[in-house]
Amino acid sequence: MIKVLKLQKAVIAFILGILALVAYIIMSANKIESSNYVLTLAGLLFIAGSLMAIYPILFAKKDNKGKVELDPEKQDALENEHTESATS
Repeated sequence: MIKVLKLQKAVIAFILGILALVAYIIMSANKIESSNYVLTLAGLLFIAGSLMAIYPILFAKKDNKGKVELDPEKQDALENEHTESATS
């Protein structure tokens, strides 16, 4: 489902955010001054990942009945079904 909805970038951003958060915890335990920048980076990565994750929901296409379909495989099957019934 992640690949179908093209959420790979969002998952990568979340993973990088977690790694940056772990780096912040290690750096703050060692009292390194620049650890705050790493925490900021982690926050930005989490925000970017969440925005990329909700993008397909915000810009999902509606069908003729006004229903929103998020699963592209079902959407393709419905479109094929409609084109076959229209040509018959």
